[in-house]
Amino acid sequence: MSTRSSSEDTHTLRSQNFERSRGSPEIRQSEVEEKFDEGDPYEVGFEENDPANPQNWSNLKRWCLTMIGGVLVLNATFASAAPSGVVADMMAEFHMSSIVATLMISLFVAGYCVGPLLWGPLSEEFGRRPLFIGAFAVYTGFQVGMALSKNVASLLVFRFLGGVFAAAPLTNSGALVSDIWDARTRGKALAIFTVAPFAGPALGPTVAGFISVGGASWRWLFWVLTIFAGLCWIMILFFVPETYKPIILVQKARRLRKETGDERYWAPMERDEKSLAQQVENILARPFKMLVFEPMLLATTLYMSFVYGVLYLLFEAYPIIFTRGHGFNAGISGLMFLPIALGGVLSVILYLIIWNPRYERETIRLGRAPPPEYRLHMTLFASPLFAIACFWIGGASSPDTNYWAPLMAGGAMGFAICWIFLGFFNYMIDTYLMMAASALAANTVIRSSFGAAFPLFAEDMYTALHPNWASYTLGFIALAMVPIPFIFIKYGEKLRQKSRFAPTKPQAPVEQKQSETASKV
Repeated sequence: MSTRSSSEDTHTLRSQNFERSRGSPEIRQSEVEEKFDEGDPYEVGFEENDPANPQNWSNLKRWCLTMIGGVLVLNATFASAAPSGVVADMMAEFHMSSIVATLMISLFVAGYCVGPLLWGPLSEEFGRRPLFIGAFAVYTGFQVGMALSKNVASLLVFRFLGGVFAAAPLTNSGALVSDIWDARTRGKALAIFTVAPFAGPALGPTVAGFISVGGASWRWLFWVLTIFAGLCWIMILFFVPETYKPIILVQKARRLRKETGDERYWAPMERDEKSLAQQVENILARPFKMLVFEPMLLATTLYMSFVYGVLYLLFEAYPIIFTRGHGFNAGISGLMFLPIALGGVLSVILYLIIWNPRYERETIRLGRAPPPEYRLHMTLFASPLFAIACFWIGGASSPDTNYWAPLMAGGAMGFAICWIFLGFFNYMIDTYLMMAASALAANTVIRSSFGAAFPLFAEDMYTALHPNWASYTLGFIALAMVPIPFIFIKYGEKLRQKSRFAPTKPQAPVEQKQSETASKV
């Protein structure tokens, strides 16, 4: 690292990875570039094919980490919806009202509103791995608390706090995926990863429903969640390394100083000194600042939040449609959620067959990564399908209609939701890159507030409007939001040029980057 060529390699890396952040005075990499001499031979960076660079790790290792990230999200979303399958047993034991029982779900999801304010920005300050380890350990403890709770107050408190710490994988697993995959291959990784947020809520009520039907105590559900969370924590401890590049460079600089005895080696993040006020602002204010100043992020967040809210509203609507309407028990009613997950799996398979190869061909044709708006093409089909699914559920929710009709509508909804989330998640990550964790944190906070609120009014809404018109109302709102991806595809580039956080400099063609790197070696 003490040679001039290593310094130039460092500059090449930063020009590729950090140039996207220019124009924002709050982004660490830009501040470092302005303050310090780019030619400093003691500045630590990644060399070509550096094994410390997460994107140079083997495909097997990166796919294993992607799967682990998906399992962590599956754990959190599984826990969010699971109590709906045992809520009748809990109501009988604690004599709670239906609205208090609904809070079992809503308060957990409300915890997602608080957690991302900490976990996303904190991971950009201290790294992904410490946040995963600490948050999941505490989350596991709260599942034990739920299993041992003696009153309603402790149940509600533990559910909320559990949601706060379960939000860590929701925010940082997507950031982990963006750390280890480049833009060309990230879509394929996120496709598999994105199934987890929809498989979890579908599996949770099914497992819980059969625990209830089998005669076991509702506490067994939370012991199952404890075991699941504990196994995930052990998996993090042994198999999830640090993936955030600035933190890895800090670790590399420390190792070089220790091995050589030369204290002049430094990483950019080490020279980025902030006051306590600045650190608090970065951790707590940055996601909301991005939400306020980024119309792209705001519109994306509102749309995804509505879709997410409808998903969680189904945990109150399906018992009305299937348990009251068709007379199914808790276990069978839980099975009605499975088509949502199956629709998500089918959407991922088709994404891998159609959309990901299409993106790779476009990358080859352009000689560089396509613009972020290219990720949204699948949403041009998914957005209308989501609105159709809402109308379909409304038209098929009568007890006189065969239960297969709303069942298939749930599959169509799961398919549409997964493509909507895949398109917009990729769009956000491609747009904000090194600030993706904060963007995802802002998105998760608002999205989770919708997920927490929708179940609270679902029963009153479906009782007052009847299942038909309640679902039709959701369909009309979804129909009004269909133009959003069309607008982004047409005007997205102009919006990004005005952004304070998104990249504004066009990326160099792949061939040009390779020739520049080769000339410096």
